[in-house]
Amino acid sequence: MSWDFSTDPEFQAELDWMNTFVREELWPLDSIFDELEMDQIDRALKPLQDQVKARGLWAAHLDPELGGQGFGQVKLGLMHEILGTSMLAPAAFGCQAPDSGNSEILALAGTPEQKDRWLTPLLAGELKSCFSMTERDTPGSDPTQLATRAVQDGDEWVITGRKWYSSNASVADFLIVVAVTDPEAAPHKRATMFIVPAGTPGLDIVRDVGSMEATNHRFGRYGNHAEIEYNGVRVGPEAILGGVGAGFLIAQMRLGPGRIHHAMRWLGQAKRALDMLCERSTYRFAHGSLLGEKQTIQNWIADSAAEIQAARLMTLHAAWVIDTQGTSAARQDIAMIKYYGAKVLHDVIDRSLQAHGSLGYSSDLPLEQMYRWARAARIYDGPDEVHRQSVARAVLKDYTAPADGVPTEHVPTRQARAREKFAELLANS
Repeated sequence: MSWDFSTDPEFQAELDWMNTFVREELWPLDSIFDELEMDQIDRALKPLQDQVKARGLWAAHLDPELGGQGFGQVKLGLMHEILGTSMLAPAAFGCQAPDSGNSEILALAGTPEQKDRWLTPLLAGELKSCFSMTERDTPGSDPTQLATRAVQDGDEWVITGRKWYSSNASVADFLIVVAVTDPEAAPHKRATMFIVPAGTPGLDIVRDVGSMEATNHRFGRYGNHAEIEYNGVRVGPEAILGGVGAGFLIAQMRLGPGRIHHAMRWLGQAKRALDMLCERSTYRFAHGSLLGEKQTIQNWIADSAAEIQAARLMTLHAAWVIDTQGTSAARQDIAMIKYYGAKVLHDVIDRSLQAHGSLGYSSDLPLEQMYRWARAARIYDGPDEVHRQSVARAVLKDYTAPADGVPTEHVPTRQARAREKFAELLANS
């Protein structure tokens, strides 16, 4: 089965337009992001979003009947490679986290009424959403241990618990909350997803959690992560997404393609860092020569280029498998690009920052911000260690221990068998 990551000339023209648009319109906004309030960001993005919609590139992750473009994962990957160079570009194209993943959940599991009330205005850019699953006191790498509970009381469900790192919760119009509805069920059937409108009694946004990623801790900032208390939050049966006990399954369906998009955005960031490293090498003179003439810098450039190319091909291959065979067939590929891509992102940015010295460490360049954001890539969507473990287990399934306990490649044993076979061949010659 051949791999084909090529795209048609018409779509390549769109990619070229996107590349210019992101560099000219969104990179400048990124540089003043921390100065802007939420409403200012919304107003600044509105005319840019209108241009994207006019090009037919809005919400490209969804099928046409849901307001998207139905491009498939390979084309989406190529798009996200460009969008990844800017923190605001995904929002300008209607595919920012967590709204993109939440729209996929609503598209996959929502009822017609849920889609009318939440999905349609979300895709139109009229609403903001939050995905609320992670908890401080239970491991995010093992969602079967979630502690937040939803207990049925007549026709209603009462949600009680504490979440944190709930993306955009402090600015969201609605939240998708994952809560345990049957603690005695099989581990992957214990949880259910609920749609909770902002302002529902008992929903208490405690704070936006400060992090390496968000140095500006003002409450209600775009991209911040909130800590939330659910103090007896009551919702009706219309709030259930995909059925009782389906929360874990839906979450996995959401995370698979999302990891492709993350990995491609990481490639865009890594390539931008490599561009800065190469540019620095052409003009910075130190210790008798340009940086580009020094072997260490040359090694950094070569290694970065190779690693980006390897990660890019791995990511496009995973996208191609999803397009041709479905998400379940790409589970191992997705896991590999998650931890490999995160390492490439960090290492390339780190080299570029080092080559720029104090300038790279300062906020006069975007490298310090990129470096902080890159560290989170090894944690969210599952820590790298969990993905490595799943890949190792999948690989080991194809191997069995030798019956006699002797390694297959044991040279003395192979030599002995070869001599026996050689003697047999001579006897029969």
